[in-house]
Amino acid sequence: MKTTERDFEARRRAQAMWNDQKKQSEKVLEEREKVRRADAEKVERLRALRLAKEAEELKLAAKTIVARRKSR
Repeated sequence: MKTTERDFEARRRAQAMWNDQKKQSEKVLEEREKVRRADAEKVERLRALRLAKEAEELKLAAKTIVARRKSR
């Protein structure tokens, strides 16, 4: 095998390894983004539930105050 053929083969193998590593990195980034989106959706759902609970508690408190005033 000539030196140029050996160099070409080494470059080809190195390029193939680099391509494989790049694909793996892209997969990792995609998975991280998927997890980040899922976490953001979870936080959004929990925030909505908390706000709904607080609103219901305020309504109940207002009704209680009105009822107390009427009973006096």
